[in-house]
Amino acid sequence: MIIDVNLNPTLGSETGKIRPCIIVTNNIYNRKVPVIQIVPITNWTEKKARIKTNIEINPSTINNLEKKSIADCLQTRPIDYNSRFVSFRGELEDEIIQQIDNALKIVFALS
Repeated sequence: MIIDVNLNPTLGSETGKIRPCIIVTNNIYNRKVPVIQIVPITNWTEKKARIKTNIEINPSTINNLEKKSIADCLQTRPIDYNSRFVSFRGELEDEIIQQIDNALKIVFALS
């Protein structure tokens, strides 16, 4: 699921401002605790697209993104859903979900 989240305030190189994010914690966990894990979505650039753990997402009527974007799996972070949630954005195609799962396995050395 893609939601819009207010990531401010930030420190250092953290991704900030209101932006679309992908919820990566499972639904059972999400229903029980107010803190969820998200992957921020950022603007696509050729440089970002070369990073192995960045996943390209093209806009579609399913995800409701406005432009070609990157799921930045290195910036995965917990957020308080009740404090930072802005709005629902859309869903991800199964292929993109699988690519994000694989990227998170690399980021967290879970292979």
